[in-house]
Amino acid sequence: MNMRAALLMSCGLLVATPALASVNDILIGLDEKITYDANGQVNGPPGKDAVLVMDVSNPAKPRIRGSLPLMNSLLGPPTNLQITPDGKLGLVANSVVMNQDGGAWKTAPDNKLFVIDLTANPPKLADTVTVGMQPSGMAISHKGDLALIANRNGKSVSVLSIQNGVVKSLGDVPLEQEAAAVVISPDGKRAFVCLNLVNRIAVLSIDGQKVTYDKSMDIPAALNPYNIDITPDGKYVIASNTGAQKNNGDAEVIIEATGPHPHVVGLMSPGNGPEGFAISPNGKWAAAPLLLGSGAKDNDWFKTKGGELVVMSIGHDGTLTVTGKAKLGALPEGIAYSPNSEYIYVGNYMDKDLQVFRVRDGKPVQVGSNIKLPGQPASMRGTAR
Repeated sequence: MNMRAALLMSCGLLVATPALASVNDILIGLDEKITYDANGQVNGPPGKDAVLVMDVSNPAKPRIRGSLPLMNSLLGPPTNLQITPDGKLGLVANSVVMNQDGGAWKTAPDNKLFVIDLTANPPKLADTVTVGMQPSGMAISHKGDLALIANRNGKSVSVLSIQNGVVKSLGDVPLEQEAAAVVISPDGKRAFVCLNLVNRIAVLSIDGQKVTYDKSMDIPAALNPYNIDITPDGKYVIASNTGAQKNNGDAEVIIEATGPHPHVVGLMSPGNGPEGFAISPNGKWAAAPLLLGSGAKDNDWFKTKGGELVVMSIGHDGTLTVTGKAKLGALPEGIAYSPNSEYIYVGNYMDKDLQVFRVRDGKPVQVGSNIKLPGQPASMRGTAR
């Protein structure tokens, strides 16, 4: 047993026996550079980040089958990574790096995309691709031949082809505004991008590997659209807005995604701080881990000890209705569904652990105790669908 495997076992996470890539894998990005104390966020030196490959073939008992020493960052939507639909490749975008400035550490935009070969045993880094500046949210097409990355500092979307296990940059589509997250429609003909600083959703047209942007198609959203997903039938895009992140009622914006002019058809508030957001593979449910005030300074009046998981049903008209809630740990960010839509996984950043929930009739019930991780989970995602 190698030292990394021993560390995972000491943290209480089962280490899987060697296994091949499958659609049951989930990626977890660990950021060890940013911590929190009584005064809030503290930046530290780099060098200890990692990306875990978690097998959920038995959804109630996730198992780690690989760990790679790759950079990952909390600073960005927790959707900076995803697995191709065939389960063979994992893509991880790193948004920022830490540079030393005297006795302090300061962030600077990065431009790296890591390509992980999930068919290798254990999984290994296959390539590093240069993309736009500060790559954040990512999306892989349903066919698995195209990836898009929203670049915050670059104010663009990077376009990448995926062919025979090779990921190649095709250039960037300028947006003129900071881009936080992106999702591709199931038919591969459109993409929707969160322009978080101007409170709009951009609509991109896709024709094969040609991606274009028409600013006149922009959709007004609520304050700070930061995460985004689409129902499996392609009818509705849901943008998760995080507002001012100060104990306000943040919004989920429902967008009718088909037709010549996609537009907002609904609005609801799940609570405070839905940075993480995901729609179930069967399209019946949506879930968001609410930050509440769990990442606040000790003297902030809205500070809480932990967050909260909110599960919502998705109506035939896209309407979101809260069906159940459950307690989470401090600063919950990453969230992912099991392939059968029955289980939800949430990573608690400050607590360095993972919670597993089974959803029955829309109500999340925790399965077992919190599972310790060998680092702080900043992001989490499974296969594209």
